[in-house]
Amino acid sequence: MDLAEPTNGHRGLDVVVTSLASDAHTWNLVYLQLVLEELGHRVVNLGACVPDDLLVTECVRHRPDLVVVSSVNGHGAHEAKRVIGRLRARPELAATPVVVGGKLGIDGPGGQRRAADLTAAGFDAVFEDAGSLAAFRSFLDRLPVGVRS
Repeated sequence: MDLAEPTNGHRGLDVVVTSLASDAHTWNLVYLQLVLEELGHRVVNLGACVPDDLLVTECVRHRPDLVVVSSVNGHGAHEAKRVIGRLRARPELAATPVVVGGKLGIDGPGGQRRAADLTAAGFDAVFEDAGSLAAFRSFLDRLPVGVRS
């Protein structure tokens, strides 16, 4: 895949990339930021160990077209459910697309069940397996600019 090809033909999204409060990993966040920027998107990277309140505050402040939650510590699914509830509770973020991905459980890819649980909780998409980058890029291609509520 050639990452240099811009998605959506001509414009970029405003994206917040974040980890969860218990996840101290940064390599995944840097990788996602680089991929998104190479695709022509603008990124605010909140970094690792982001408290829920800070994530919500920054999303309200930046009003992104997309929020990308990444976790690789194996506890992501549990924490992500709490975080999406906090984001969706804010009227100004209710329609903002929010996705989650990475190593979301300690039992390996959880397949459809974990994805179904997370989408039922409010995520727009879940990216957890080896083909996730291509699926993530396809998701990006379908997003309109200015989807904020």
